[in-house]
Amino acid sequence: MAFQPIVHARERRVWAYEALVRGVDGSGAAAVLARVNDSNRYAFDQACRVKAVELAARLGMDCLLSINFLPNAVYEPATCLRATLQAARTYGFPADRLLFELSESELLHDIGHLCSINAEYRRRGFRTAIDDFGAGYSGLALLSQFQPDVIKVDMSLVRNIDQDPVRQAIAHGLLLTARELGLDVVAEGIERPGEYAWLRDAGVSLFPG
Repeated sequence: MAFQPIVHARERRVWAYEALVRGVDGSGAAAVLARVNDSNRYAFDQACRVKAVELAARLGMDCLLSINFLPNAVYEPATCLRATLQAARTYGFPADRLLFELSESELLHDIGHLCSINAEYRRRGFRTAIDDFGAGYSGLALLSQFQPDVIKVDMSLVRNIDQDPVRQAIAHGLLLTARELGLDVVAEGIERPGEYAWLRDAGVSLFPG
């Protein structure tokens, strides 16, 4: 795993680290995920969760640990959490620091199943997030049914937002919705000072490092 910080810009602190899978040879996530299929998806999802918790504990991480999960690998939410919770106990990582991320870019076969996963995670006190928001298959329709704690706005909306009135209008609407729902917003893919300044002034506080 590589751990990418998510920084609270106003408070100048690391708010969370996102666990990003890497190959043992240093290869990126795309190369690893290309080898995931129906026969190994569940085992892969479980192995990533356990490894992320193990390494976070070893590093002494004292903030949220954000773990991506594959909803199509979760056949029964409570059962699929057992290994994660056992890893937290084994390695001494506080379970209340876990944040589970759904990538909107993954095709979802059953929205009802996804909502049951979210309900079980939140029942146990875990926070949940939608990653790559605005880049996937369902957008606001997903948000109306899957009610997370965090949305991570995809870089396709962030890119050059300081120079694009259309993106600005969409972002204002999205930020208003997030405030009404009590959601934290992370703006992904910041590359230029102008993008950062516009989003910060619009009310975004959380940015990946």
